[in-house]
Amino acid sequence: MMTTKKVIGKEQEEIEKEYKEYTVLSLAEYEEGLRNGKLLGLRCASCGGITCHPMPVCQWCGGRSLARVELCGEGELMTFTVIRVPSEGFEEEAPYIPCLVKTKEGPCVIGRLDYDTESATQELIGKQVKMSGTHTCKGDKFSDGAHTCPVFKIQE
Repeated sequence: MMTTKKVIGKEQEEIEKEYKEYTVLSLAEYEEGLRNGKLLGLRCASCGGITCHPMPVCQWCGGRSLARVELCGEGELMTFTVIRVPSEGFEEEAPYIPCLVKTKEGPCVIGRLDYDTESATQELIGKQVKMSGTHTCKGDKFSDGAHTCPVFKIQE
């Protein structure tokens, strides 16, 4: 006899069905959008907030009535760090600059900063940036494979 797993009073199949029903933008679709030069997010019908990266609920109010929206790909550099000693599996990529960008539409997005690692100083924080492309990490033994993120460039 096969038993189904109950999670918080719901059957696993029921949870997966609900997740698919409310998922307007999958991670694969988000990454495909990036590769096509589009930064995609989700606009909430309840509060009007924009969520980015893909989620089944609004990050601001928890609403489930979401619609896909294309963001302009511009924003403000909030923070960054220069990775010179990478974690296992990313040795070939060092040095590189992961960054956090607050988009003009509101949500923050994690990406890479296209900037000389030797010249990157704290004076860059607060500068305007624009999405200039993408970077695909091949993944490592701890991840589930390759993932794509946006690359931002400082706007002079």
